[in-house]
Amino acid sequence: MLPGRRGPTDRARREVEGHLEELGDPEGSPANPTGTLAVGAAEAPLPAPTGQASTREIWRLAWPVMLSQSLAALVNLADVAMVGRIGPEAQAAVGYAVQLFFVSQSALFALSFACVAVMARAIGAGQPDEARRAFAASLVLCTAAATLLTAAMLAVPEPLLALISAEPAVIEICVPYLRYLMSSAVLLAICLTIESGLRADKDTRTPLRITLVLAVVKLVLNALLIFGLAGLPALGVDGAGLATLIAQLVGVVLFVGAIRRRSAEGPLGVRSRDLRGMQRHMPELIRISVPGVAERLIMNVAMISYFAFIGGYGTVAAATYTIGIRILSFSWIPGIGYSQAVATLVGQSLGADDEEGARSAGWLAAKLAVATAIAMGAVGALAREPLAAVFTADPETVATLGPFMLCLSLAQPVMQLHFTLAGAFRGAGDTWTPLVASVLGNWMFRVPLAWFAVVVLEGPLLWVWLVLILDHLTRAVYLTWAYRRGTWLTRAPRQVHERP
Repeated sequence: MLPGRRGPTDRARREVEGHLEELGDPEGSPANPTGTLAVGAAEAPLPAPTGQASTREIWRLAWPVMLSQSLAALVNLADVAMVGRIGPEAQAAVGYAVQLFFVSQSALFALSFACVAVMARAIGAGQPDEARRAFAASLVLCTAAATLLTAAMLAVPEPLLALISAEPAVIEICVPYLRYLMSSAVLLAICLTIESGLRADKDTRTPLRITLVLAVVKLVLNALLIFGLAGLPALGVDGAGLATLIAQLVGVVLFVGAIRRRSAEGPLGVRSRDLRGMQRHMPELIRISVPGVAERLIMNVAMISYFAFIGGYGTVAAATYTIGIRILSFSWIPGIGYSQAVATLVGQSLGADDEEGARSAGWLAAKLAVATAIAMGAVGALAREPLAAVFTADPETVATLGPFMLCLSLAQPVMQLHFTLAGAFRGAGDTWTPLVASVLGNWMFRVPLAWFAVVVLEGPLLWVWLVLILDHLTRAVYLTWAYRRGTWLTRAPRQVHERP
């Protein structure tokens, strides 16, 4: 071992895992504290694709995603800051609870991807009845999955927390908060599914409005319930959990109200009659969802493993990663926006039998994402020290942040490229290819090379940062090759493709 440096111990792992509540899924998408992803807001529903996608069309779908994700990141920072004022054990308790909540989130996000793929294809094919039935099936499936996951986790919360190395004092604080958080998962399932249905129909103005409301509700409730303002009792961590649950309930009311105002004959006008015939969509939704769930779980496990190696370099290294990811999370938001936009365009193009339109939409969105990433990465690289100084006053952490932020800035173009192409695959109903890319990047490069650099070579921390670039480069190269190859066109949902 290098002098003065420990290997990745259990204590180091616990220290690093304690930061997870601040990160969410840091290299996938920023965490949304309200539990609802607002994914875009066009000025009005766009027509079904009739040819190649335009830059204007992609931008109209993508910019609201970027705005929503930026808002989510800002609210998350405020949420973390509020909990952090209670104390380190409270912050650790929230972190461990969020780790378990990520498991249910992974399933719900995957099901929402499936909803977009199946519904968008039906809408593009001019089959509103099939779109409604797919929507109804998604609502039932997503709510059932959330209910089962919630029941399983709430049945044995203490053993689960002990399994991920939570201390007894932290477990005592965490269990009540976890109950609130997991109870909100069922409400989250409804919100995510309705939001996905709106996005599949290119009507994403409503989700943006609702998310703005929920952000305000969440922050106000946090202040009232955590600190006991306006004469209310100070509930601490429990107050943060209750605020999330109430915000999700408000979200359900608003989302349900939105679709109830839709025409009963349109793709979103779900009524009880649509429960009949929805069974035919269940196998396709499950087929699309399973690889998506596996991808999220693989990424989370790889991330925790990578964190453990970073922890071997001490607390400053862990803090560096936490702060650096938080800063640069804003720079890859455009890639997330383009991925959401292209998923809808690809799905509707394939439903309209326009394979060339689907292909061109993916390539155009990828070019826009790379161009945006180059600009954002340049800002992160050139202004890395001033940005670091905003988030920490510790000179050692600022010095360590410089090389890390430079590496992640250099990775921005390939990172946003694979974000965008993965969205195109998911819009086509192909969630297997993004899963393979995640396995290759994380388990062929990130985790093994981080282990090799730390344990075998006993190298400097910079080597661990450089591994990030290889991970994202691998995913970008593989997805570009697979997209060009075109086999993803055969994995699109089939049952709604046949004309009535």
